[in-house]
Amino acid sequence: MNLVDRWVALAGPQARRIGAELDARYGEKHRRYHTREHLTAVLDRVDEWAEHAGDPGAVRLAAWFHDAVYDPERADNEERSARLAGRMLADTDLPDGTIAEVVRLVELTQSHAPAAGDRNGAVLCDADLAILGSDPERYAAYAAAVREEYAFVPEDFYRVGRAEVLTGLLDLPALFHTPDARERFESRARHNIETELLLLRAG
Repeated sequence: MNLVDRWVALAGPQARRIGAELDARYGEKHRRYHTREHLTAVLDRVDEWAEHAGDPGAVRLAAWFHDAVYDPERADNEERSARLAGRMLADTDLPDGTIAEVVRLVELTQSHAPAAGDRNGAVLCDADLAILGSDPERYAAYAAAVREEYAFVPEDFYRVGRAEVLTGLLDLPALFHTPDARERFESRARHNIETELLLLRAG
């Protein structure tokens, strides 16, 4: 099933145009990591952990929108993606409460720090960060793709900025919040991040 068909299965045929626009956004040429492949991986993880969510449908919708706006030269992509979700979903028959939850969840992917008891937020954030707990080869490919998205940033500045991002992740009390994700990925993700930090600082 292609991405547009997957969207239609979630949101209905009347919303196909929204799915087509989102698919096009994730296919933008400047993206190297935040691509259709990443979206598919996040959607697959949400499906895998849906039982942990309070509203799996809202989490799936938020997954679609979480990187809908992605400009590596800006720091407000999550906020802009959330606004886009609010505007586009307002044209559907979704309840206002569901739309508000989707907007909230998209904004949450800026910090990846859901509050205790935020089951929807836990599932979305875990799905988005699952790449951090992948095997070393895949993690290295992820890190290289992120570097390509920031090719306009000089190496020294990139190393400093990337190290700040990674340190911020390590400072979180937990990277993962659902039981399965925590057990499978927490330790390996921290090891991967620490290894990347060592490489950044060695350069």
